[in-house]
Amino acid sequence: MPVPEHRGIATGLMFFLAACCGVIVANLYYAQPLVGPVSASLGLNPQASGLIVTLTQIGYVIGLVLVVPLADRLENRKLISAMVLLLALALLGTALSDSALTFLLCSLVIGIGAVAVQIIVPLSAHLASPAYRGRVVGNVMGGLMFGIMLARPVSSMITDMLGSWRWVFVFSAVLMVLLVLVMQRVLPRRTPAASMGYFALLRSMGRLATQTPVLQRRAFYQAMMFGAFSLFWTTTPLLLAGPDYLLSQSGIALFALAGVAGAIAAPVAGQLADRGLTRPATIGAMLSVIIAFAITHVSAPGSHLSHWHCWCWRRCCSTWVCPVTSCSGNALFMPWEKPSAAA
Repeated sequence: MPVPEHRGIATGLMFFLAACCGVIVANLYYAQPLVGPVSASLGLNPQASGLIVTLTQIGYVIGLVLVVPLADRLENRKLISAMVLLLALALLGTALSDSALTFLLCSLVIGIGAVAVQIIVPLSAHLASPAYRGRVVGNVMGGLMFGIMLARPVSSMITDMLGSWRWVFVFSAVLMVLLVLVMQRVLPRRTPAASMGYFALLRSMGRLATQTPVLQRRAFYQAMMFGAFSLFWTTTPLLLAGPDYLLSQSGIALFALAGVAGAIAAPVAGQLADRGLTRPATIGAMLSVIIAFAITHVSAPGSHLSHWHCWCWRRCCSTWVCPVTSCSGNALFMPWEKPSAAA
């Protein structure tokens, strides 16, 4: 496969990495519009239904802290494949779960396995030439955004068509196994020159967190924006199915599908970063989200304006999805950002 000199990575490989990120990260979000059906099926009370979403994200955090640093010590393709296979097993366990406890434990493991995307994204940055690193990572993040935005409509549609939420996780488990088989043939090998032990790597992450101001700021921005994002998508399906909107699972799926337009923001964000416009892009994204949330206070439930607010929120908020827990000492900030850069 020819590699364009200006990019340092073959176009086909770049889009394959984007597709991998999309189908892997989607597993974090399949359950969000299914909170109602899953809770009813497994006897989970309404007060605890939020754990369906929360435990998946907790597992993701665990993976970021404990698994992703291994990418600085282990061959990356093998590590990615191992995490995706773990993800497939957890998805199968979710599909076969007959109790809320089993479902929630498998959800935790799904989050851990899904951190494979945070090894793939730095791998794409490693393969790209420095001048185009932001653009390449932006395109890969665009695939991740497509996965996030398509996960909800896909899971809602499958549930509505086949009559059971379990099929969503069965299909995804099969897809993960197929993905591993393809990755073994397509992904290049990358064996890092390990200079530190595993626990030394963990300690170095702590030093980065306490001694790198740009990392501290970016982590704070990310935490606040992702918290708002998760809050929105945990409550919105329940609201849309309620008396104000009375939408079916298919209706919720169509609603969520409009948010796919936001996936175009990630490649644009990468291009802006290559041009040194990280600060205005960040400010613009945050202001857009603030405005979109503010619309909820001036629009009546069920109105066209409130529908527009939800679409606008998803589109504008897409630019924040730029967390890269990178290998080789670039942990938790974008590959095109230097530690000394202004946030």
